[in-house]
Amino acid sequence: MSKVRHIGILTGGGDCPGLNAVIRAITKSATMQYGIEVIGFMDGFRGLVENSYMALDPRLVSGISHTGGTILGTSNRDNPFSFVTITQEGHLQTDESDRAIGNLRNLGLDGLIVIGGDGTLNIASQFYQKGIPVVGVPKTIDNDLSATDVTFGFNTAVNTASDALDRLHTTAESHHRVMILEVMGRYSGWIALHAGISGSADVILIPEIPFSVDAILKKIAERYRQGKKFSIIVIAEGAFPVGGEMVVSNYVPTSHDPIRLGGIGEKVAEDLGKVLRNVEIRVTVLGHLQRGGSPIPYDRILGTRYGVAAVQAFVRGEYGSMVSLQGAEIKSVPIADAIKEIRKVDPNGDLVAAARGVGVSFGDDI
Repeated sequence: MSKVRHIGILTGGGDCPGLNAVIRAITKSATMQYGIEVIGFMDGFRGLVENSYMALDPRLVSGISHTGGTILGTSNRDNPFSFVTITQEGHLQTDESDRAIGNLRNLGLDGLIVIGGDGTLNIASQFYQKGIPVVGVPKTIDNDLSATDVTFGFNTAVNTASDALDRLHTTAESHHRVMILEVMGRYSGWIALHAGISGSADVILIPEIPFSVDAILKKIAERYRQGKKFSIIVIAEGAFPVGGEMVVSNYVPTSHDPIRLGGIGEKVAEDLGKVLRNVEIRVTVLGHLQRGGSPIPYDRILGTRYGVAAVQAFVRGEYGSMVSLQGAEIKSVPIADAIKEIRKVDPNGDLVAAARGVGVSFGDDI
């Protein structure tokens, strides 16, 4: 029998399809297999600092795996090591990590399972370095965490973007327009690449391959010569032109990742419009639609596997680790390996080569 008797869990960072499936799996596996009591901290690390939590049991988490969001709430701004409190004088930042650790110990918790992306897992790693038993679960629609093949939530986001492209195709062809779809992904192009291939895009622009407007125009002209009077362009929010920079839509100083990307779709449309004066160009920014709604079956299953594996890793004493999908198996890897760098698309990899093979332009083929 495991010596673990009581664990806490939290969901940090942005919301993501599949979070509730993970919460359900952790709760049911811990309580039913090992007799471990589970509590969930509310609103990410803020709940840990402010000692806001709820007891979780199999009945409470029953039937939530198909729902979007997280029953625990989440936050991408609350870092216990640099905790922001709003005062009359402005934003006050203090280290509240010892306060959070005190709450863990007062509740008699044996440790913490943290579900999140690179920012959240970076904080989890800091707690591990301070002696708190921690196990991580990789979560992000961006699929940009190292040491795992896939993060849950990614495939649902791709499904949403692919569906949008299917719908844009019909109106683009009917009206002979250039349709631009801007998708999320931060500094990596996984969503744009997968959705672009799935949705038969003509141009895919990703951060890993700086683009040229002239190359995009070349592709559109080529299609016109072939009698195709419309074009579909998918742009990752972090894409940028050769010699240029990413477009920043906002800056949130209280967040661990204060830069908010967005607007590259409109910028490309403006640049193309200077040449394509007789062609209508329309931009759709998919935004948070990619993070909302019900997870597809793949992410429900992957989230369930991750949740069960996280409990098993905790029982085995594999602290400071993150559960990871490697091939067909779930394994444990050091959290440090998962957060040391952003996982990016390989410009020379098979997926990019496959897209080029069917005529997709990445804006670099002058």
